[in-house]
Amino acid sequence: MSGRSEPVSTLKNVGPTIAKRLAAVGITTQAELERVGPAGAFQLISRLYPNETISVCYYLYSLEGALHGLHWDSIGEERKSCLREQAGLD
Repeated sequence: MSGRSEPVSTLKNVGPTIAKRLAAVGITTQAELERVGPAGAFQLISRLYPNETISVCYYLYSLEGALHGLHWDSIGEERKSCLREQAGLD
């Protein structure tokens, strides 16, 4: 990664839909995503789109992976459990 001001759209795991939804909640850079955190971003997106199913693996885990340059499925089960707890899913 080139830096904290990198657009979220260039981060690993962040495709056009996730980037668009992040922008809709005011998150457009890596630094903003770091500040809010994956669980916070997941909650903001879930609140903005209450009638849609927001997939945990494609959002919560993907955002964690984006911050660390990892594929979402490479995140360990312990960290996934922690993220679900932070997001209020456990």
